[in-house]
Amino acid sequence: MESAPPGAWTRIQGRVQRWNQQTFHALRWPAYRRYWVSQMLSLVGSWMQVTAQSYLVLELTGNNSSALGWVTVAQFTPSLLLSLVAGALIDRLPKRRILLTTQITLMLTALALAITTQLGAISLGLVMALAFVAGVANAFDMPARQSMIADFVPREDVANAVALGSLSFNVSRTLGQAVFGVVAALGLSLLGGGNDANVARLAFPFYLNVASFVVVLWVIATLPFPVRERGGQRAMLGDIREGLAYVRVTPSIRYTLTLLGLLSLTIINFNVIIPYFARAVYGLREGGFGALNAVFGAGAMVGALWQASRPNPLRNLRLGAVLLLIFGTALAFVTSVWLAGLVLACCGFSMLTFLISANSSVQLTVPGALRGRVMSLYSLVLVGSAPLGALIASHLIDQRGPFGPKWGLCLLAGLGTLSLLLLWRRIPRTLPGEGR
Repeated sequence: MESAPPGAWTRIQGRVQRWNQQTFHALRWPAYRRYWVSQMLSLVGSWMQVTAQSYLVLELTGNNSSALGWVTVAQFTPSLLLSLVAGALIDRLPKRRILLTTQITLMLTALALAITTQLGAISLGLVMALAFVAGVANAFDMPARQSMIADFVPREDVANAVALGSLSFNVSRTLGQAVFGVVAALGLSLLGGGNDANVARLAFPFYLNVASFVVVLWVIATLPFPVRERGGQRAMLGDIREGLAYVRVTPSIRYTLTLLGLLSLTIINFNVIIPYFARAVYGLREGGFGALNAVFGAGAMVGALWQASRPNPLRNLRLGAVLLLIFGTALAFVTSVWLAGLVLACCGFSMLTFLISANSSVQLTVPGALRGRVMSLYSLVLVGSAPLGALIASHLIDQRGPFGPKWGLCLLAGLGTLSLLLLWRRIPRTLPGEGR
């Protein structure tokens, strides 16, 4: 056997080291690194709760996709109503105070969901009420977390930090959803059956999520947030108008947000599509249900890693959107659950490629004094469109609806494709100050 050429392993190690440095270079900043690790740990619990909540709703309603849609409406309507106000407050108030308040609120809603589920007192109405309260907290929490990235890393590392934030989100998503089935089964033995064993066992993921909040609360309480530069002396309505006016006169942000909103209304509704296909189309129980969600998260994780290693965050904006629409259409025609897992992994990769490019381009364009308000508008477009998008998706893919799962999903992808074609020439290709 011939030995490897001299220096071959050295070259390979050098390439790996350069890739590692380029992909994770934002983690060299201690404050961001602490926050990043704490978010990953906490979000494992959050994704277990999201998966358990979707399964719980389908269990309570006999696989009614419309029920999933209405829970999504309850959860994301607050972002539609409050995001602009949230952005103005984020640019005025200490972010530490905002984040501690939102995280404690989210922890308490998880605790209420856990206790009522264990006792068999849970109902669809209560799930929707708790989802609404959590949605109010998230209306402030999401733009605050988005805008704080630039507080802990310099401008040249913002795109990488955004990608790593998405990586953390999706590593947690994959882990949380993959272990959901095991955790739910363990919950049956630890918590007992209650009035309904099939429902009561779902309380354990909620309890684990409550415990996960402890880490992130401690980190937020001890992070060195920078001193607020502006005092917010002007009326809040004036602040909101200033943020909206900036977006209106900045085409790169305006058209990026327009495309984001249109795709969120159509194909980016996997919180409804995946649970419904898993239960109603493929007939999966807890283990398969969690696994199908997890492979989507695994694909998203790979997409986040790939984006973190890319120097230009805008290069893949169009590519991510095109691939997302292609694989979303392919999912409609897949009959094998194994092949569906592969297609969903590709959907996750494509969606994160698009979302990270969109997020990075907005963050790198907006000035620091307006970041909270503009990122709240980003959250408004992405999350605030979820209620209507969920209702549209749940109606179109319902087996009892006019189209059914296959043609309903094709229609969603078709509408997304039309949106992309209409905006294709207006989507930005470079950041301000960069050449083509």
